[in-house]
Amino acid sequence: MTQACAHSGPDENRRMFDRIARRYDLLNAVLSLGMDRRWRRRAVQELAPHPGCTVLDVGCGTADMMIEILRQCPQARVTGIDVAQAMLALAARKLARAGLEKHTDLLRADATATGLPTGAFDGLVTAFCLRNIADRPMALGEFHRLLADGGKLVILDLTRPKNPLLRFGHRLYNHGFVPLVGRALGHHGAYRYLVDSIDRFIAPETVLAMLAQAGFADARSRPLSGGIVTLFCAHKET
Repeated sequence: MTQACAHSGPDENRRMFDRIARRYDLLNAVLSLGMDRRWRRRAVQELAPHPGCTVLDVGCGTADMMIEILRQCPQARVTGIDVAQAMLALAARKLARAGLEKHTDLLRADATATGLPTGAFDGLVTAFCLRNIADRPMALGEFHRLLADGGKLVILDLTRPKNPLLRFGHRLYNHGFVPLVGRALGHHGAYRYLVDSIDRFIAPETVLAMLAQAGFADARSRPLSGGIVTLFCAHKET
């Protein structure tokens, strides 16, 4: 649940995600109690890719979101970017096993300065990545630049429930079970970071305000699974 992308100390971030890449998918499934697949499926449904469209997955990790996009729309063209080379290597193998390499491109790139052409994508999705980016306004500005007029942005990220009881249980889970699993698998530091990044993440209302400031229209949010995850949607005006 922590796609590799740039945050403060990008070199350290890349090394961390490279270290956990081999067990990344297993840990995602265990720590999300298997809900991560449903969250990605819902995000792609919101993105609504259509045949012939071009989609960018920022912080693509091991390509689970890319695969879900092509499962829902086999005629799409999907580019995935990430800063962690080990994640990209795993992504390439998974895409090849699924027979999807001809429909995809993988690039090592930073979310805040991708170097990709302006207006090149009809849709942009980023999952479990935004909270890891130090300069979020810069990243959102880059997302806006990359989208074609009328293009859609979908952001999926871990958040904190608003309900007091859910929030209490969520905190117990994050500060008890998650670090325990990380320690058992030899990745305590990485999953301590995961918990800290959720605790520090800005409120959904702040994300919506930042989207508006970046030039996006009709920004809205939808809590999933009681608010432990939030789906943000917006589009670039024509």
